[in-house]
Amino acid sequence: MKILEGKIAIVTGASSGIGRATAILFAAEGAKIVCSARRQKELDDLTAEVDRAGGTAVAYAGDILDENVSRTLVNLATEEFGGLDIAFNNAGILGEMGPVPDMSLSSWHQTINTNLTSAFLGAKYQIPAMTESGGGSLIFNSSFVGHTAGMPGMAAYAASKAGIVGLTQSLASEHGNNGIRVNAILPGGTDTPMGHTVAHSAEIQEFVEGLHALKRTAAPEEIARSVLYIASDAASFMTGAAMLVDGGISITRT
Repeated sequence: MKILEGKIAIVTGASSGIGRATAILFAAEGAKIVCSARRQKELDDLTAEVDRAGGTAVAYAGDILDENVSRTLVNLATEEFGGLDIAFNNAGILGEMGPVPDMSLSSWHQTINTNLTSAFLGAKYQIPAMTESGGGSLIFNSSFVGHTAGMPGMAAYAASKAGIVGLTQSLASEHGNNGIRVNAILPGGTDTPMGHTVAHSAEIQEFVEGLHALKRTAAPEEIARSVLYIASDAASFMTGAAMLVDGGISITRT
């Protein structure tokens, strides 16, 4: 039997990277998927791939900062498929990099809002739907940055991702009695478009790989498999956790 057979899941930031890999994996493991991102074409390509593989997915394109998008995704899950069991709030940006004294207030707000406020908006609508369904697994994409490591020039990103861990812990304590597990995944360097923004040359890529104990970065599919674990009943007693999936970057000093 497939791990997520009969489950209904929302995946945001699904047009590329970790979100796309997770949507494909969830569908392959039997879940019906509602996927979202800003780019319609990429979402259409994703749903077509899921359909060819025998899975089920619908897409809704929109800006996750629009509260109506979070509301609509939940409505799609409940109206199209009958409820909501899993949500992977993955959408995010790296944001402006550089010293805080040089950063504009608008850039700060853009990063905090895209990464953290969107997580709040997702949870605001996902939690009631999961409660109605008898429980569920709510998952956020955080980072080792701002949790186990400080990286120069990444203050807004670090603050937003650290905020996600705090949000995770609070929601886990608030809604455990509703049967809702709330966890965050903290990836290390990953081969995604966002990762390439940081490692934008062969020299920097080699340096970033060397920071990890495994001396490489992750494929998006590797992170997706960890998200699958948290989403599944295999993690039935796991809540309030900030789970590192970081190739050892948090403990490596060589």
